[in-house]
Amino acid sequence: VQLQASGGGLVQAGGSLRLSCAASVRTFTWNYMTWFHQAPGKEREFVAAMNWRGDRTYYADSVKGRFTISRDNTIKNMVYLQINSLKPGDTAVYYCAACETRTQCGYWGQGTQVTVSS
Repeated sequence: VQLQASGGGLVQAGGSLRLSCAASVRTFTWNYMTWFHQAPGKEREFVAAMNWRGDRTYYADSVKGRFTISRDNTIKNMVYLQINSLKPGDTAVYYCAACETRTQCGYWGQGTQVTVSS
């Protein structure tokens, strides 16, 4: 499985971005698509996850209300992360991953940089 994250960029605080994650092939070894982020000098952190069926979503408390994970139902291997009301603290590399549980992940994308200016 290959994962390709895209959609990052430089944006002003208060702006929005939509990140995309494309998986090359569906396998039955993963049950969730998950987004993580890693800010400079910090550990990688869970951001949001969606189960494969697409009927359950999970968010870190710090992003609830601003981040939305979704899936293209016609392209089930494509998952999105809509980020609204961006803050400078959201600056990080965002990774998507295919996971057996929400945070135990076997396949990772290369990451996409999100930079939020104040």
